[in-house]
Amino acid sequence: MFPEGCRICGRELEHISRAPVCPQCLNAPQPFEAEYFCSACRTPFQNRFPLDEQGRCALCRLGLRGFEAAYCFGAYEDVLRELIHLFKYGRVRSLARPLGERLVSALPWDQRFDVIVPVPLHWRRRLARGFNQANLLAGAVARRYGLPVSPALKRRRRTDSQAGLSNAKRRANVSGAFAVRRPEVVRGRRVLLVDDVMTTGATASACAAALKRAGAAYVAVLTLARTDRRAFLPAPPAVPEVS
Repeated sequence: MFPEGCRICGRELEHISRAPVCPQCLNAPQPFEAEYFCSACRTPFQNRFPLDEQGRCALCRLGLRGFEAAYCFGAYEDVLRELIHLFKYGRVRSLARPLGERLVSALPWDQRFDVIVPVPLHWRRRLARGFNQANLLAGAVARRYGLPVSPALKRRRRTDSQAGLSNAKRRANVSGAFAVRRPEVVRGRRVLLVDDVMTTGATASACAAALKRAGAAYVAVLTLARTDRRAFLPAPPAVPEVS
């Protein structure tokens, strides 16, 4: 067998492995960092102005998120984005293990859950792709923490691609798109919702809302990456001191 190049950087691989990516690219993604972020949904901001005294953003204050907490490994950019695309669209299922390890590292050790629920694909999309990437990633978390994975959620209808839609249109696009097929699995339980990428959080919110309607006591979201949509909101003008 002849060496072949890394699918990300083209670097020659001395040994052909199950994952056609070199160790340098696999180890390149770094954990997400932000000086200011929402204490609940972990949305990053450039300053503290959008956050209240509890560190929550406006959407979380208004209860528009649906989930109680969100965790992710890294930013959806550069090498991590390429790895996810290769995994999901290039159908390189062998990347599930190294990407799953990074996903597991993003979950705080002191959090407790009863069941893991992957975000479902519409059956047509799953048939075309051959697998649901969220389900494979959920398996990595399940093996690490000894938790069951349940396909408790289903898609009622196929939704349009979220790419290019505004936040409001994203929420409308997935509104009512998910339902719980097995309420007894989530009723009264702490649910960990797993997906590969979070952009605005619209899909995760719609899934969390369905889980809550079915009786879930707590829903947290765990994703491999999230889009860094860091919005700059100028701080209010300083009030002049009165002498």
